[in-house]
Amino acid sequence: MFRKVLIANRGEIAVRVIRTLREMGIASVAVFSDADRLSRHVRMADEAEHIGPSPSAESYLVTEKVLDAARKHGAEAIHPGYGFLSENAEFAAACEDAGLVFIGPSSDSIRRMGSKTAARQTAIVAGAPVVPGTSHGVDLDEARAFGAANGYPVLLKAVAGGGGKGMRRVDREGDLESALRDASSEAGRAFRNPEVYVERLIENGRHIEIQILGDRHGNMVYLGERECSLQRRHQKVMEECPSPLIAQYPEMRQAMGEAAIRAARAADYYNAGTVEFLVDRDRRFYFLEMNTRLQVEHPVTELATGLDLVKLQVEIAAGARLPFTQEQIALRGWALECRVYAEDPYNGFLPYPGKLTRLTRPFGPGIRIDGCIFEGWTVPMEYDPLLAKLAVWAANREDATARMIRALREYDVGGIRTNIGFFRQILEDPEFRRGNLHTGFIDEFFARNDAPQAPQDLPAVAALVAALHTLRRNGGGAAKPAPATSAWKEAGRSEMLR
Repeated sequence: MFRKVLIANRGEIAVRVIRTLREMGIASVAVFSDADRLSRHVRMADEAEHIGPSPSAESYLVTEKVLDAARKHGAEAIHPGYGFLSENAEFAAACEDAGLVFIGPSSDSIRRMGSKTAARQTAIVAGAPVVPGTSHGVDLDEARAFGAANGYPVLLKAVAGGGGKGMRRVDREGDLESALRDASSEAGRAFRNPEVYVERLIENGRHIEIQILGDRHGNMVYLGERECSLQRRHQKVMEECPSPLIAQYPEMRQAMGEAAIRAARAADYYNAGTVEFLVDRDRRFYFLEMNTRLQVEHPVTELATGLDLVKLQVEIAAGARLPFTQEQIALRGWALECRVYAEDPYNGFLPYPGKLTRLTRPFGPGIRIDGCIFEGWTVPMEYDPLLAKLAVWAANREDATARMIRALREYDVGGIRTNIGFFRQILEDPEFRRGNLHTGFIDEFFARNDAPQAPQDLPAVAALVAALHTLRRNGGGAAKPAPATSAWKEAGRSEMLR
């Protein structure tokens, strides 16, 4: 087993990895930019190394700086987390050449599955159904030809990377040129690869992904599915395990799991990975892409299976065999996760960086928070504004939903705007309660509810009620003083979901 591991990432995922390394008795090395000098992952790691200015292109994305830090601190392996260099085949190869173990798949597997177009070809060879689309990056003429042959709407997608960057919906040919230019430009900035391919858009499909895990001895399993249909700007914001759809049709879980494993085996894959599918209204599923890394939403799978995916990643990278077979894996209960962002859902989900002046976290049975924030910390403008991932587990979906609502009511972040209240509105929505989810759900939610307004802040409402109560108690009003419990009930009645 490794004695020391460097985490080539920041924020909550770096904190998440450090915690597992600590439980395994492995020393951790953090890297940080100027903006992250006072961040939690730097404070938590056993050792830390400054690797450059705040822009990620000058720090976290510079391979040599990361490798130099690993060599300087005597790390034997590198965990890439997600984002940044995690799906960069050249970085994985550079680790291999430097004699460092990359905690993930081989550089060859990343090349074959990290590129969406290459992954499509691998999936086709493996016999997995794919969404109709091109097998390479396209120019304007090729995109027009595809639209003419397949009809609109179509979806432009970056060949490299993910997270909704370099992706544009196109509803008619007249919009194609500008959309292709914008998607290519965004992909180039985000992934240093401007190539964009095109595929048919399956409207209001469900985004279902299968978590796989394989060792370097040929053993591979799937760990159930995650429902990831709640998205804004093609980026997931809420996930659950199992899927409300697949839970009704367990034969789909087996079929999708086996298709995922076939695709992964075709790429000689090992370590953790996720195969993503789109499911249409007739319950037909199509391969979308493979994420050759740990997913942001992995906590819901951990809660439903009782497994530590980061620990398993590290053990597999060190040469261990999988400690279980497919038959020994079972999903228990229901897990939900909300990605808490510093953003304004009622203003186009615009990022909202700033200083956290107040922070109260929820506690209690079945609650897990993967985060990196603390009171007084400033959300940097240079990176994704993810603050934390709030996950809950309960015996069934109804109880998990109630637990998540309770946790969100207790979660209080001051000084910036967040999407905490928005999640509470979603969780109360009848369509969500029925499990009628799809990738256009959030847009429909806003339309169905006549553009919901930003809810009031619970602490502010409570403070106002308390002040009025004090005023009345001191003779400032003619009304009979209400007991404190009534004041809080009134606050709860009057406040909208924050």
